Amino acid sequence: MGFSHAETLRYIVLPQAFRRVLPPLVSEAMTLLKNTSLLSAISLVELTRAGQMVASRTYKPFEMYLAISVIYLIMTLTLSLLARQLEKKWGSAEGRGGHD
Repeated sequence: MGFSHAETLRYIVLPQAFRRVLPPLVSEAMTLLKNTSLLSAISLVELTRAGQMVASRTYKPFEMYLAISVIYLIMTLTLSLLARQLEKKWGSAEGRGGHD
């Protein structure tokens, strides 16, 4: 077709590879986000650990863990919406005649 190596990668190979990799990549990112609470087990300060410290000082664990849950929910939903937009963008290329 007359494409150089770089053009072949950019216009043919990478778009197909990205479409295939996007769903598992997003799934892995969401799993990583959900598992960040495991970091407190190795004593790194993060959201859950900070919530535990505040709850122990204020004696309001319900409110603190509710706030942490809402923050995790917002982060996860934001990532899901971003993934949906990316999948829609890259998935629409198939509708323009792209074949796998």
